Amino acid sequence: MSTPAWHVEPAGPLRGEVRVRGSKNAVTKHMVAAFLAQGPSTIDNAPEVGDVAITADILRSLGAEVRAEDGAVTVAPGPVPEPSVPQSFSGLNRMPILLLGPLLHRTGEAFVPFVGGDRIGTRPVDFHIRALRALGADVEVQAEGIRATTTGLRGGPIELPYPSVGATETALLAGSLAQGRTVVRGAATEPEVIELALFLQRMGARIAFMPDRRVIIEGVDELRPARTTLEGDRNEAFSYLVAGLLTGGAVKVAGCAQDRLVTAITTLSRMGARFEITDSWLMASAPEGLSPAAVETDTHPGFMTDWQTPLMVLFTQADGLSVLHETVYEDRFVYVPALQQMGCEIELFDTCLGGPGCRFHDTGWVHSAVVRGVSRLRGAEVDIPDVRAGFSSVIAAAVAEGPSVLRGIHHLERGYHRPAEQLASIGLPVRRADVPAAASGSA
Repeated sequence: MSTPAWHVEPAGPLRGEVRVRGSKNAVTKHMVAAFLAQGPSTIDNAPEVGDVAITADILRSLGAEVRAEDGAVTVAPGPVPEPSVPQSFSGLNRMPILLLGPLLHRTGEAFVPFVGGDRIGTRPVDFHIRALRALGADVEVQAEGIRATTTGLRGGPIELPYPSVGATETALLAGSLAQGRTVVRGAATEPEVIELALFLQRMGARIAFMPDRRVIIEGVDELRPARTTLEGDRNEAFSYLVAGLLTGGAVKVAGCAQDRLVTAITTLSRMGARFEITDSWLMASAPEGLSPAAVETDTHPGFMTDWQTPLMVLFTQADGLSVLHETVYEDRFVYVPALQQMGCEIELFDTCLGGPGCRFHDTGWVHSAVVRGVSRLRGAEVDIPDVRAGFSSVIAAAVAEGPSVLRGIHHLERGYHRPAEQLASIGLPVRRADVPAAASGSA
């Protein structure tokens, strides 16, 4: 039995220009929001990623028409949707849980299989369930998924114990058409959440963000079709900036505005990166080398958890000891064994390092890392466990001595827009081929 893989040969400093498309973490949520409209809506600047195709198939199974071409995704809801997401979509991505609210509005009942996505923590569904129950839904967790019914969602108070992006998005989608006022306390304010709220507002929703992480939603009777253009993917932008720095080159990243990368730019600058920034693009270089750093991930406006995987590789090429403290997901270091196999000197700890005690303190979860640089990396055969880990393995291979074989590249292709083409454009050609699924040396 064989599996698709990438063969990567180091090619020296990476240079050139990459233009990122809209955010993977935004486009699929917009597609779900479009399911609520009274007609077809269009999302422009959409990336060509596997999650778009999966979400399109989910919506089609519910009776919607979905068309994706030339960077635009159009969703036309059907007149009477199916109330259940088929079990075959279990574990593929996170969209089924976000469809509970829309299905309850459209049909009064809903069933969705359990969520999937990358292996980066438990992604508890109880925050979503709590939000829907606060709006009057009867929700039952069953062996194969979640079933919910309602005679009509009504606005109410929603208290989120943690500023969960997904649960905030559930509240936005469900509250927009709920009767009366919904007040969400402890809401997430990530740029992708704001983008979704702006799209819903363009569709006729009444949403206000308050300074203390409150969101106030005044329910409306219906949402109209709308068209929007996605902002650039800040995860991809950061990844390509790091790819240039890591290899001693400089990659110009277009399509992602500076304000989506404020904390990332400051962090890289403290490590010795020099930036050129215009209204159209950003570029980072480190002609004098990289210094170590202590970084703690956090909810927005803190250092984004998705940025920590490429940063971990960058730490290996900084001269000294760096510390990374993950406070958003409790099990995000599943990618580290692959990097260790390539020579990255990384030690993991279950204590809080590099910042104050976080909510994982004394839980036993391994959520801190100490990285020694400068490490001499070597080519290896490794398995990629998730989207962001995939890019970290690719850029590690770009500075390694000797070729690497990366299995599980479907994860990378699920979350990055045409990654092989983009990497080739900055000087790192990759060769796609099938390799034995159980090849020796896998992580």
